[in-house]
Amino acid sequence: MARINVFLLLLVIACALGVITAQHHARKVFAELEGEQAAAQKLETEWTQLQLEQGTWATNRRVESVASKRLGMRAPDAVTTVVVAIEEMPR
Repeated sequence: MARINVFLLLLVIACALGVITAQHHARKVFAELEGEQAAAQKLETEWTQLQLEQGTWATNRRVESVASKRLGMRAPDAVTTVVVAIEEMPR
């Protein structure tokens, strides 16, 4: 009878250690998940800001301003503009 009690005690201790290990692993994985979710939220915010910035930099007024100020470009005069007509080829 004493052997059975010792065996059952060892079995209970092994099960308790298994539960503790499983809980520790679950908490560790949950902490990693929260960290990754925070990183994903940060990247999502950065992506939104970059899209807004791209929209600002790509406006026609901004492009025209940079072209005239930095590159010295200007719109062509109607007098110097030549329109070339291209005939379509028969099919």
